[in-house]
Amino acid sequence: MDALARARNGVLAAFAANGLCFASWLSRAPQARDALSLSAAQLGLLLLCLSGGACLALPASGPAVHRWGAARVVLIGSILVGLGLLGFAAGLAAGTVWPAAVGLVLTGIGMSNWDVAMNVAGADVERRRGRSLMPRLHAGFSLGTVAGGGVGALLAAWLVPLAIQVAVVAVLAPVAMAFAVRLFLPEEAHEPDQPRPKGDALRAWREPRTLLIGLLTLCAAFAEGSANDWLAVALVDGHQTSAVVGALGFGVFVTAMTIGRLAGGALLDRFGRVVVLRGLLAVALVGLLLVAFASSIVWVLVGATLWGFGASLGFPVGMSAASDEPKLAAARVGVVSSVAYTAFLAGPPLIGLLAEHSGILHALLVVLGALVVALLVTGVARPPAAPEAR
Repeated sequence: MDALARARNGVLAAFAANGLCFASWLSRAPQARDALSLSAAQLGLLLLCLSGGACLALPASGPAVHRWGAARVVLIGSILVGLGLLGFAAGLAAGTVWPAAVGLVLTGIGMSNWDVAMNVAGADVERRRGRSLMPRLHAGFSLGTVAGGGVGALLAAWLVPLAIQVAVVAVLAPVAMAFAVRLFLPEEAHEPDQPRPKGDALRAWREPRTLLIGLLTLCAAFAEGSANDWLAVALVDGHQTSAVVGALGFGVFVTAMTIGRLAGGALLDRFGRVVVLRGLLAVALVGLLLVAFASSIVWVLVGATLWGFGASLGFPVGMSAASDEPKLAAARVGVVSSVAYTAFLAGPPLIGLLAEHSGILHALLVVLGALVVALLVTGVARPPAAPEAR
């Protein structure tokens, strides 16, 4: 196996483990809410701790990758995630909010650095391969969430405490990453003959295309993250289903995300980023409407499937678009991630507050606005003409 294939496998493992950590408790969010005696609005504020920690750390993530390399940042991020999830598990076991909240802040800090670093490493492998890879890497993330959702549904049916599930994942994640990062491309192989540019982070914040890519990715992240955070709650509270069906609905969504990402590379290579994104975002819009308004649980699950499939490529395409020019990839991915993670910062409390007043199903309709904005700015994902031809 050549170095590129090994690096692809290592980065794929990083994406999958990241997704598993992310879904290690979100598939059972109603149980976390009940264990901590939270209302819908309070659950939204708890989710804000996770996204707040991520947003706090993101501005430094690009420079961190420049300084220490993607492999080291992924490993450090996974250790922080493990420590944070242990704190969250302790809060769940004790029925106390503050250790859970602190744990989620630390989890968010670790995940944001892990996320940016693995995207930079994946984009590097994609460029060297000469064909689309990022959707498949993000499919690895989705496979991790599928595993987390499936395990969550199974353990919920077996009445295994959520705290135990989270604690096990917290221990396994950094161990797995210690092995995975050994497969990454050596740091000196990224740009061996050129010094790392300085001041890229500030420059990237002034680039209109980079900021618009960030807006596109933000809207896609909001559509994806709203389902990750609230779909199980919507099924349990909005459609009056059991916790097992709630976890199943989450699993259906992330499975559809995975299928979309596995098929996405071929679609993007054949039709281009803009055409594919526009079609999929329209599919996501239809799926959201079914989840909100369908009276049959079967049609609700169909809607969750369409929502997941339609939202599948927004984030990976945003990362690819930010990485079109290799020398500025880390800085631009850091900027786009910082903008996109605003969705995770604002989304949970916004939907939670709306759910308090209008119900969770009506609250999810705020995602429609994000999908419309994304449809309007998809053109920015088009690759620049020969960015390094000069």
